[in-house]
Amino acid sequence: MIKVLIADNHPIIRMGVQHVLDSASGFEVIDAVSTTAELFEKLENATPDVVMLEMDIPEINGIATLRKMKKEYPDVKVLMYSGQSEDVYALSTIRAGAFGYLSKASDIDYIITAVRKVSEGNMFITNELAQRLAFDEGTQKPRRFFRKLSTREVEVLKLLASGKRNKDVAQGLNLNEKTVSTYKARLMKKLNVDNMVDLLQQAKALELY
Repeated sequence: MIKVLIADNHPIIRMGVQHVLDSASGFEVIDAVSTTAELFEKLENATPDVVMLEMDIPEINGIATLRKMKKEYPDVKVLMYSGQSEDVYALSTIRAGAFGYLSKASDIDYIITAVRKVSEGNMFITNELAQRLAFDEGTQKPRRFFRKLSTREVEVLKLLASGKRNKDVAQGLNLNEKTVSTYKARLMKKLNVDNMVDLLQQAKALELY
């Protein structure tokens, strides 16, 4: 029996995913939580095989939560899922230690396949994503720039693109403001821009907001 813990702040999504897994054989949804605080509280007393973690779960963003989980609960496998751009965020989450990435736009059958594959210790990404990662089309110039960005740089860029100030970014990622400024300068260099307006335009091209 594959034990699954669902972490998503949308009640209808939690119910939907749980219904899909409960309807399939070999799965047990041990709980469904809506915040990262609830997630880590649950992990103190439960040992799921797979945590389905929504990218934009409240309190701590998905990648930061993933890092914390990998440090504190290294044996728990994480399947990230999100409505965010798949070809941008999948690479970042896998770099951060996720066993897979599932877009909310995927077919329902993918949920069962993805959870089962991740529970076995195998990586899961959709065929479409695998093709996009393998072939960098000439029309996707912003994606090539994205490949140069670290997971932390993507996190900083996403928060800046959402309107956060350096101070807010620093607090959200547990960094100091000077470090955020360093990341901002590095992002401008890597994305070949020299001002915040153009940096945010690149973030938009990457579908970060």
